[in-house]
Amino acid sequence: MDFLADPNIWIGLITLIILEVVLGIDNLVFIAILADKLPPHQRNKARIIGLSLALGMRVALLFSISWIVTLTQPLFSIAGFDFSGRDIILILGGVFLLAKGTMELHERLEGALKPKEGKVVHAVFWQVIVQIVVLDAVFSLDSVITAVGMVNNLWVMITAVCVAMAVMIAASKPLMAFVSKHPTVVILCLGFLLMIGFSLVVEGFGFHIPKGYLYAAIGFSVLIEAANQIGRHNREKRITTGDLRERTSEAVLRLLGGRVGEQPLGETMDVIAERSLQGELFKPEEKEMIRGVLDLGERPVSSIMTPGNELEWLDLDDSPEELHEAIRKLTHTRVILARDNVDDFVGVAITKELLNTLIDGKTIDWTRVARQPAIVHESTDVLKVMEQLRRSPVQMAMIVDEHGALEGIATPTDVLEAIAGEFPDIGEEAASLEAQEEGGWIADGFIDIRQLRGAIGHDLVDEANRYSTLAGYILTQMGHLPREGDCVEAEGLRLEVISVDKRSIGKVRISEMLVPA
Repeated sequence: MDFLADPNIWIGLITLIILEVVLGIDNLVFIAILADKLPPHQRNKARIIGLSLALGMRVALLFSISWIVTLTQPLFSIAGFDFSGRDIILILGGVFLLAKGTMELHERLEGALKPKEGKVVHAVFWQVIVQIVVLDAVFSLDSVITAVGMVNNLWVMITAVCVAMAVMIAASKPLMAFVSKHPTVVILCLGFLLMIGFSLVVEGFGFHIPKGYLYAAIGFSVLIEAANQIGRHNREKRITTGDLRERTSEAVLRLLGGRVGEQPLGETMDVIAERSLQGELFKPEEKEMIRGVLDLGERPVSSIMTPGNELEWLDLDDSPEELHEAIRKLTHTRVILARDNVDDFVGVAITKELLNTLIDGKTIDWTRVARQPAIVHESTDVLKVMEQLRRSPVQMAMIVDEHGALEGIATPTDVLEAIAGEFPDIGEEAASLEAQEEGGWIADGFIDIRQLRGAIGHDLVDEANRYSTLAGYILTQMGHLPREGDCVEAEGLRLEVISVDKRSIGKVRISEMLVPA
């Protein structure tokens, strides 16, 4: 234990710890970037495994000092360059680092297409671990050779490596969180990796670049980025000083070209998005209403209409007694007037007028009470139908297909339901979606596909608007009416038909499919 009293040992230990931490930053940054590509629940696991493997490699290499010394001996020469085992490892590691850094940088600068909501694709766990192991080997060899050149005591070297790795493990989690939160920092880190990869290749060819230059450049870049982050923080603070709801409305108006603001729009939107994700700004119901408003211009009226099989109508060919009885049972404020079948409609009557006429004991003049509704094609977008409803004397639009057959009707209430959710009529049940204790949901087949998107976090909305309900999605996928027990697996979901009511899908069990790691 006399060596513990030697100040040179302690000076060497402290110096080596500092140097090992500095050398390990490269390794740590790369692990942080790779781990960020994994699902959130696997990132900490990858971080710990990656750094633990790096520690294990370095300790194993330290116990193989005699073998490491042989790696510095020339193996062959090409064009006047002598190459040792260490040089070959550095060149291969540097090329890998350059290639990986370039691909990551290209992906972020070009802006890869993002998948639809609910279909986020993450990297495979073992592939990330393999990449971490390859880089661990390169950085570990460089680290150990540096340690061997500075200190002669094996246990001092092992202690320095272990302490440095403990510091890196402690710093890795906040570093990963910081890197994930700040995309500009990721770009900066990738730039560091490219520079380090280039230095490894050059060193492998025998050209020594003092690492002090590299770390001075990295340190200067970090200072510049720190200044940028401080400035960004101050701008965010100014943005959040006022009412964020008002800021949100201003940002939306600016996006629509209606107002000019003081703060850059991108920064304002970033702050709003971050606070919204934290649940501090809007309630889930408000988010769905905003999304519903923004979707109106892209939705055809067929996606919000009341379908033909749910319509109330009076057959004018019935006897007066039958008509009077039907009028007394009406549950809506307006009713369709038709002859023989609803496709042959002649107009729309106000229920209150019909009831008043019956109470007064007068004969109903069907020609007088019939009002002409707007008639629109099923593919017309909702915003255009709203204009038609404003001009319609009965605020009702008849939705017809290309052959003139009645598909359904649209009213202002249908438009409101598209924004705020269902308002069931008397005696009508709203579409239900029940979360199950074992996981998944039980949903009605007629639940709106956009309402379902907000509840389960998977986007099943069809860009071509071929369907508007969960049942429509299943029918589109299968191509025929399913039977009880039939399943559809798509979009990361398993949809099992629980019940079928005549020609319609009743209940559906929704569960998420497990994605192999």
